[in-house]
Amino acid sequence: MNHVRVAAAAPGCRLAGVVDLDPARAASVAAAHGTLAMPDCRSLIGEVDAAIVAVPTQAHAAVACELLEAGIDVLVEKPISFDLPSTDRMIAAAAANGRILQVGHLERFNPAAIALTGIARLPLFFEVHRMSLFSPRSLDIDVVLDLMIHDLDIVLSLVDADLDEIRAAGISILSPKVDIANVRLQFANGCVANLTASRASTETIRKLRLFQPGEYISVDYSRQELLAIRVTESREISFHPVEISKDEPLRTQFESFLECVRTRRKPVVDGTAARRTLEVALAVVSEIEKHAAVVEASVEAGVRRQ
Repeated sequence: MNHVRVAAAAPGCRLAGVVDLDPARAASVAAAHGTLAMPDCRSLIGEVDAAIVAVPTQAHAAVACELLEAGIDVLVEKPISFDLPSTDRMIAAAAANGRILQVGHLERFNPAAIALTGIARLPLFFEVHRMSLFSPRSLDIDVVLDLMIHDLDIVLSLVDADLDEIRAAGISILSPKVDIANVRLQFANGCVANLTASRASTETIRKLRLFQPGEYISVDYSRQELLAIRVTESREISFHPVEISKDEPLRTQFESFLECVRTRRKPVVDGTAARRTLEVALAVVSEIEKHAAVVEASVEAGVRRQ
């Protein structure tokens, strides 16, 4: 719904149609925005220059590749896919057909994140929290691919060093998948990042704290606010709120995608960048599974001792 709303209101393009597996839903959404409901994505071929793929993650590659191979530029929701082989198929399809493949890592277009990119010089420590109220949306993937991947993407974009170590833990609470996760990343240059994500919280939190030589930076993604706290040579502390022009990241992301379609420039988050983030996210999931196996063994041993 939000993608359709933004696309319908964007200048310089025309919303040509909406596709959904539920015909009634497609018709309702299309009627609300003065466009057509189409039966499947093949109906778009020859009718559009670009498409947004906001389907379940498991179907990203099948839908995106069909569109890319038909000469249609694609903005696909994050995560790019659920595994690396299907991700590689999408990247290859975009390259072979000279198409734009942008991935919807929305936080990159948050004005606070853009401001952070401009002042992050040598990040050495991150503390990141992303908490959400439970929603039945995106339960086909765990909280790492659903929520934490936003922050993994931001951290990886800011740290200019190889990732050396991943330690992670997580538990399932309200779904069969992991709903709460914590990870510690250590990079070759000594930078450490602690990230926590939950979709079983009682409140919504989107915050990042970054420490670099002589400076502490606090980012609130929800409020689109950034505060820099600096330590002078005389050990005095000064506060520097950064002026930010607030905007809707989804709208800014779509405008950036349209500009890529028009000019053929590389997207802010292309398939290769999204693949790197997915690779780390999948490694985090693997570490969580290892930790879960250890915990399960400990619980079973404790039960036997009783």
